[in-house]
Amino acid sequence: MAAKGLEKPSDWPYALHLLGHIYISDLNGARFLWKRVPSAVKQGQPELVAAWKIGQCLWTYDYAGVHEAFKGYSWSPAVQQIVAAIKDEYSKKNMILLSTAYSTISVTDAAKFLGLTESETIKSTTQNGWTLDSSSNMLTAVPMVTATAQKLDSSKLQDLTEYVFSLEH
Repeated sequence: MAAKGLEKPSDWPYALHLLGHIYISDLNGARFLWKRVPSAVKQGQPELVAAWKIGQCLWTYDYAGVHEAFKGYSWSPAVQQIVAAIKDEYSKKNMILLSTAYSTISVTDAAKFLGLTESETIKSTTQNGWTLDSSSNMLTAVPMVTATAQKLDSSKLQDLTEYVFSLEH
């Protein structure tokens, strides 16, 4: 549309567009999209404003605020799936962050990071191998093992090395 000099249609799904940036962790893209959205559209689309609230909280590292922003709006069916995906990914990242950054953490603080109640936090963390000291209400974290996709296995690297060596000699 931009190449043809056309403007975005008035029914452009700005909320989905903004949440797409958030989903791929492109907060700068989300910020600049928010700045480009016309004021009339911002005033007329409360779902867009609610989506931007998620972006704002992520930008300022307001962990509890992000979870409140997820819950603070009744999302339309078109947007509900991407919000659920963002929320799920955000919760997983926070669990990994907590497990690597802390050796012990209070249940209250962990609940704020994870966006759960204290009882849900205890259940979730203990399922991941953490232990609870009920006298002090502290959780002992166990670093989570994250699987990273290896782009090249060692046998392919060996084959490549032998091929390059044969070309040189």
